[in-house]
Amino acid sequence: MDEVKKLLEGFAEEAADGLPPADIDADVARGRRALRRIKRRRRVTGVLCVAAVSAAVLAFGQLKWWGGAGDAPVAAGGENESSVAASGSAAGSTAPSAKASEGPMSLFSSGVELAANQQAWNTIGCTLAPVGWVAEKPIAADRVVLAQPEMRTAEVAAKVVLERRESALTLDGVRVTDAAGKRYHIGTLAGRLTGQVQVSGQWLLVEAPAGDQAWTDETVRQFLGSCTIN
Repeated sequence: MDEVKKLLEGFAEEAADGLPPADIDADVARGRRALRRIKRRRRVTGVLCVAAVSAAVLAFGQLKWWGGAGDAPVAAGGENESSVAASGSAAGSTAPSAKASEGPMSLFSSGVELAANQQAWNTIGCTLAPVGWVAEKPIAADRVVLAQPEMRTAEVAAKVVLERRESALTLDGVRVTDAAGKRYHIGTLAGRLTGQVQVSGQWLLVEAPAGDQAWTDETVRQFLGSCTIN
């Protein structure tokens, strides 16, 4: 400040004639006040700058932590982040699951439709037969086994068995239905949907393929109702 005062005194000595004499002390005082105001502004500006920078850092850190608007709140590198990424990948994929396609496919998933039957089955005759099922040869006198042509199994449990018996079998979970003057007994035999009905003093029994959900009580009843014993 002393150097400023000396500088002002030098300017005053060289001032042009006709100008009022310079008040050096007043100018110095004004300069000091101006300097204090500048310092105060700088301090305030510095504080504001620091606050702004801190707020920006916090906002950026929060954005990185939360992953942006609408994303799940997970910490970077955590287990949740991996699970969210995996679920997002699964949601964006339209390909079927490998496990779902690896499971066994049912041969009977399209349902069972009964149609007119023109074939004679030895001593058992039925006017209806399940579509796509044919009698295996040779046909026994009292037993008919129906299979689908594409089957490559000898397991009788996978086929339809129609049998004539002298007496009825004991079924589990029997459901009795009366229709067209006949009484049908429908239940399960060794886990297979089975129906039986008395015809001409004998019993006709039909066993549906094991595990085939397409066969229902009504399908079994209609099939049996179309059969006679010759």
